[in-house]
Order: sequence, then C-alpha cells, then structure tokens
Amino acid sequence: MKTSQSASDKGSQAQDNSGSSASVLTCSHLSKVYSNGPQAIEVLSDVNFSIDKGESVAIVGSSGAGKSTLLNLLGGLDLPSRGEVVLLGNNFADLNEKSRGLLRNRSLGFVYQFHHLLPEFTALENVIMPLIIGKHSKSEASDRAAQLLKRVGLSERLNHKPSELSGGERQRVAIARALVAQPACVLMDEPTGNLDRKTAESIQKLMEELNSELGTSFIVVTHDESLALEQDRVLYLADGQLHHQDPLHH
Repeated sequence: MKTSQSASDKGSQAQDNSGSSASVLTCSHLSKVYSNGPQAIEVLSDVNFSIDKGESVAIVGSSGAGKSTLLNLLGGLDLPSRGEVVLLGNNFADLNEKSRGLLRNRSLGFVYQFHHLLPEFTALENVIMPLIIGKHSKSEASDRAAQLLKRVGLSERLNHKPSELSGGERQRVAIARALVAQPACVLMDEPTGNLDRKTAESIQKLMEELNSELGTSFIVVTHDESLALEQDRVLYLADGQLHHQDPLHH
C-alpha cells in the first residue's frame, strides 16, 4: 500500500488525477443535503476525489463529519444532492436501482466495522453469496470462495457459522466476501474498529497483501491512525470537504 513516494507528494496530486484513465472511482463536486423540517443541513459540500487502480486511500475525520455518508455515496448506496460519482466509467445517477445494484455487485466490495455475516450460513456459504447473486455456477463459486478463505487463513473454518468464529475470523470472512467477486475497489468502514490491536494488525497486513497481489483499490474510513498511515494517501473530512492535511492541526 505504502510506496516510496511521500504522502505529501501524493497528497498534492490527489485531485489532479480525476480525469485519469487509470481512475477506478471518481466523484466531482459532490454535495449531500438533508432536510430537517424547514432547515437544510449540508453534510458534504463540493467534494472532489478519485482513486486509481491498486491505490489505497484512508479517509479520517471526527465523528459526525460525514465519512459514512461519503462512503455510501461512493458506493452508490445513496445518491448525491449535487455532483456525480463515476465507477469504471458508469455514472451512478444515470442508472436505475437494479443497474446500480448489478454494478456494485460486479465492481465493488464492502467491509464494515460489524461483519454483517448471515448467522445461519457457514463461512463458505457467506463468501459464496456475491458470486451466486452474480450468476456464477455453484461449483465455481464454491471453489473461488474456498480458495479465498484459504488465502485469508481460514481453510480449517469453512463450515463454521459466524457464532463459532472469533471476531478476527469473522472480519476475515467479511473481507473474503468483499473480494470474492474480484471487485475493482473495496470500501471499508472502520474495518478494525471492533477488533483488539493484535487482530487489527493482522487485518491490516492482510489488506496490504491483497492490495499488492490483486491490484485492488481500497478506500478506508477509519479512526485507527496506524491503519490510516499505512495507506498511500490520507484525506481528512472536515466542514463537509476533503483536505490533504488535517485542518485541525495545520
């Protein structure tokens, strides 16, 4: 994830590559306004961002700054009040709900602080789900899921249900599920926020290895400073906008 290029150098380029052909996901002049009775609350204001293939970006900020709102917009789970989000050349606003869902399933992975695994299904069955939804054969889906679970160190836990797994193991299953369809980009919302330090470090190492081996892009919303600093870029969300440096300490 980290390269020899300095964070400050990368930060200075962060919004200059929004038109690059290498960009996997971009947003332009993104704003989100919520109505609270007669009052309009602007959570995000004129946000511009892009991420290239194989790049990893951390987004940090105080609670309530709008990080999860931004992640939902980048993932096509919500639509902006203004501006646009483009994933692999597809503007989410131009797609109907079904088409957005198909694009998400094919091109994005999601990992949350709480694993959101289906409790009645085994680890293998949980990881298979995105492939079955994507119309892959059951045998191919099972093979790919088993290989990825082996890759994340869970080859002996394929038939265990979430309740039979540790917190770190459940999060590894969630990461495998996010990656099994070989998405271009994985969106992570506090992926280590519910884990102890040793487990969090193992998840961080796993992300680095998968980023390097698969060329997957990662957007990581986190309060974990050590995790944030391992990414190629760190962006700070404050006052509804992304900054290259922490506005509270500069």
